[in-house]
Amino acid sequence: MIAVIDYEVGNLGAIANMFRRLGLACVVTSDPEVVDRASRIVLPGNGSFDACVRGLRATGLLPILEQRVRHEGTPLLGICVGAQILGRSSQEGTERGLGWLAMDIRRLPSKPGLRIPHMGWNHVVRTGPHRLVDALPDDARFYFSHSFCMQPDETADVILSASYGENFAAAVAKGNVMAVQFHPEKSHRYGRQLLAAFAEGGVECMVRE
Repeated sequence: MIAVIDYEVGNLGAIANMFRRLGLACVVTSDPEVVDRASRIVLPGNGSFDACVRGLRATGLLPILEQRVRHEGTPLLGICVGAQILGRSSQEGTERGLGWLAMDIRRLPSKPGLRIPHMGWNHVVRTGPHRLVDALPDDARFYFSHSFCMQPDETADVILSASYGENFAAAVAKGNVMAVQFHPEKSHRYGRQLLAAFAEGGVECMVRE
């Protein structure tokens, strides 16, 4: 079962629809008992860093997420701000992130001719082997919408990079925790391919929306 965490942020229905197009299904949930049974977890996020951290805390799901992800090794995929809050801190706010990835979040540089936020399609480049991205074609591109980006302590944790004024981390992975700055649910066939790799193509799960 794939659990998409519902804390009232993110494109929950679009993510569920993407899994359905893959012949999979998912549970959009804030129920800790459902999360406890999940074989994979998706953490979406839209809006500000602080609001997402506070919203996730308000669900009461942090203890079960900590147990499943940190102690039991359940694969987790963070999307957009859901990826950012997996780090320690952000220049956008004052809240502490989850700290599940060794990274901080910095503002995209302001340069002449570049509009912030960075919105729209952008090509990505594989920077390291990882099952999440190994099968992506060389011309893969994804849809971005962000003003801040991930800055891992170790460059080896970056598995995809993109460029907008300068190179930045488009996807980061360490162990069972994966984070993408873009929106796979808005990225058509490339997004479906990435979500299929996350699900490993054979996860049985239930539908509830």
